[in-house]
Amino acid sequence: MIVLDTRLDDWLAPEGTTALIFDCDGTLADTMPAHYLAWRETLAAHGLEFPEERFYGLAGVPTPRIVRIVAEEQGVVLDEATVAAIAVAKEDRFMASDDGIVPIAPVAAIAEKYRGRLPIAVASGGEHRVVRHTLTAIGALQWFDAIVAAEDTERHKPEPDVFLEAASRLGVAAAGCVVFEDSDLGIEAAHRAGMVAVDVRPTATA
Repeated sequence: MIVLDTRLDDWLAPEGTTALIFDCDGTLADTMPAHYLAWRETLAAHGLEFPEERFYGLAGVPTPRIVRIVAEEQGVVLDEATVAAIAVAKEDRFMASDDGIVPIAPVAAIAEKYRGRLPIAVASGGEHRVVRHTLTAIGALQWFDAIVAAEDTERHKPEPDVFLEAASRLGVAAAGCVVFEDSDLGIEAAHRAGMVAVDVRPTATA
């Protein structure tokens, strides 16, 4: 695994790299605090707590799955209709209050540098509408040759499916892909896919 150090002003793709794949939230865009606030407010309306440490531990997990996990951990039984409604409400709340979304500059700069030079994709556990909304907010929607979101695979991080699907859509072998991630689950998924993982957290939190 490579760690993207805050001092690396001119990151170069390793020799043999055939594509770059980026997570979205917390990697390309500084959205995690806004997502957490939306989660906390939405779940509180249903009597559920969501500690911040647990939130970051579930980074990359699709929204409905997070609702189920949190409810199960707190002994709350929710039917599927309620799970779906909570998930929609959370994303709606996030999208309605995201004026502060900004790019994580060093990571976004890498994506911008390599667009048109290498195939690049976004591979996220978020829903398409939310991912595209976030990329639009940071002016990066048109940069990517493929966007893979939660709806596109049955299994999600730490399973490798989202990254393998991104490689497939880009038409490249998994072994030549470099993945940029900000979560343990995402890094594990990249490793399971046979890809090089770049941990952006030192840069993203600087």
